[in-house]
Parts: sequence; structure tokens; C-alpha cells
Amino acid sequence: MSILVAQVFRPDVRHGAALKGCATALAIVASLSFVACNRGGTTTSGRPRVAFVLKTLNSPFFNDMQRGAEDAAKKLGVDLVVQAADREIDVERQMQIIENLLQTGINALCLTPSGSREVVPAVVKANRANIPVVIVDTRLDPAASSEAGAKIASFTGSDNYEGGRIAGRFITSASGGRAKVAVLEGIPGHETGDSRLRGFRDAVKDTPDVQIVASQTANWERDQGFNVFQNMLQAHPDVDTVFACNDMMALGAIEAIRAAGKSGKIRVVGFDAVDDARKAIEDGTMAASVAQFPDEMGRVAVENAVHALRGEAVPPDVRVRIELVTKK
Repeated sequence: MSILVAQVFRPDVRHGAALKGCATALAIVASLSFVACNRGGTTTSGRPRVAFVLKTLNSPFFNDMQRGAEDAAKKLGVDLVVQAADREIDVERQMQIIENLLQTGINALCLTPSGSREVVPAVVKANRANIPVVIVDTRLDPAASSEAGAKIASFTGSDNYEGGRIAGRFITSASGGRAKVAVLEGIPGHETGDSRLRGFRDAVKDTPDVQIVASQTANWERDQGFNVFQNMLQAHPDVDTVFACNDMMALGAIEAIRAAGKSGKIRVVGFDAVDDARKAIEDGTMAASVAQFPDEMGRVAVENAVHALRGEAVPPDVRVRIELVTKK
């Protein structure tokens, strides 16, 4: 397996001409590579080139997904190129990455969408180039996909709605049916976070003394989890429970709880069960987290992309297991 890394060169004053010539040469090479890839169906190594575009590489969740994808690529004998934007919310950058990959030549695309609606045009472009697309973790928006005629070979992910229900049932049970809950949401419009939030709300709606007193996005990020929950705590000092739609926001909330001198007094439940969250559960600063298995998602996604590339049947919807992680 080869991992391909793209670097951006910025010309300086002293070497502008030389770098300009280098850029021209690189453009010619990229163009020839694109032609070779689309004519022969493989890279110059003779192996298919599979792209995996993640939301970000600044998250343990997606790092695990990358490792699973690399393991599968190595076993299957394909060249894997992994790219991502710096931040999960940077949909425009993710679109640019996909566009560049389509131009330089790939044989299959695995994608964790940063925007369920926004990335649909990029999927359509891949369809027009006869490149099979496997969507991972976050589903495409059904209405936008249908309207644009976007087609995917397979979806691989966990049941986020059920994960939200698991978190809600845990909080209801652990609190004895009485809790004042602050919710840290994912990015609005992301199927992943929306489903988790919907599942959680449905799980607690029939328990009137489990009250959601505040609910706001922290955009999946730890720093924002800290800031948003700090503000929530000031507005609602009686909050005794936090449900965060991912662990990074939950870990940020834990830091805000510590800064407020309330460690051990507020129950925190996250989602993903990343290593730092598991350590927090062991330490007693987090009550629970809904575990996904991103390495399994990455592995299955690459396997199905290769099967689709070979014209083999692939399951349209692959559900990866989920489970609740507590100190017990």
C-alpha cells in the first residue's frame, strides 16, 4: 500500500521562476497521471487508487477510521490516498479536496460528508466519471440526493438515532428519572448529529422530570464545548447532566465543570468512546459514552469500494455495532 501525501508549494521572491517551472512540470505530470488512470483503471503501480476523504484528521475518531482503511487497503493491494480539511465544519475545503482528487484521477471514493446536502454535487461529479462512491458515518441528505440524482454504492456507519436513544435511556436510569440536562449538539444539518439529538430527545420525552434546559451546537469541537457549556452553566446553574453529541464536546464540558469547581457534581455523557473519553470514564469525570467502531467503518468502507470497483455486489447499507461504555 502507498499513502500519498500532497504538499502545497508557495513561491518566494528569490526562487519564483524556478518554482514556477516546477509547478508547470507538476501540472503536466498530474495531467498525464489523470489520463493514465482513467484509461487503464489503475495507477502506474498497477493497483487501483482509492481516495478516502475524511471530515478532519484532527480527531481521534477519524484517526481510528483512517487506520482501519489503511489496514484494508494493504490487504486488498490498493493505493490509498487519505485527505481531509483541518476542521469538520469546513465543507468548502472538503469539496475542493474531492474536486482535486477527481481531476488527478481516482478509481473509487470513500467519503465522510462534512455537509449532508452540500457534498451532493461532488458525488454527482464522481458518478459522471463512473467512480463508485461509498459514504461513511454521515448519510447524504435524501431529498438533495434524489433531486440531484446522486448515486452511492454503499453506506457504512452506525445507527446514530439508536445511539442517541441509548444515551437518553442511560441518563433516565442513572438519574432516577429526575435531571436537568444541557445538550451540546453537533453541526445543524449534519445527519450524524441530528440523528443522535433526535434519538436522545425521543428517549427522554416520556419522562417529564428529565428536562432539557439548554441545547446548543458546539460544532463538534472541544474548545467550543468548553465555551458553550461554560455559558450554559452561568445561565442554568442548576444543570446536573450534560449530553454531548460527541466526546470532544463532552471533554470540553468536563473542563468547564472543573473550572467552575463542580467536578463530580454534574453527570457527563458523550458519544464515540474515544481514548480520552474512556480515560475520563475510568477517572470518574465522565459517566458514559456511546461507543462506535470507526476502525471497522474505515475497513468496511474500503472493502466495499474495492468490491464496487470490480463490479461485485455490495450491500447498500452496512450497520456497524454500537454499545454503551461505563465504568462498569
